[in-house]
Amino acid sequence: MNVISQIVQQALVTGYLTIEAEERLRLLLQQTQYNLEDFQAFMTLQQEAMKGRVRQESRELWQSHQRITAAV
Repeated sequence: MNVISQIVQQALVTGYLTIEAEERLRLLLQQTQYNLEDFQAFMTLQQEAMKGRVRQESRELWQSHQRITAAV
């Protein structure tokens, strides 16, 4: 299993994608050659996030910031 697939698997198991893992995925996808297994894993992660089965720390922080800003 490649690094991208490992990061995705961890997010799928925990149901949570940390900011660090998200950034690492972003860098790996931009800077490395990845195979079909990694690409399919990433697409699965995207689908699970869209369905709400994987939460994203970055999105939760952004939404929290938006609520605070709106309340001020």
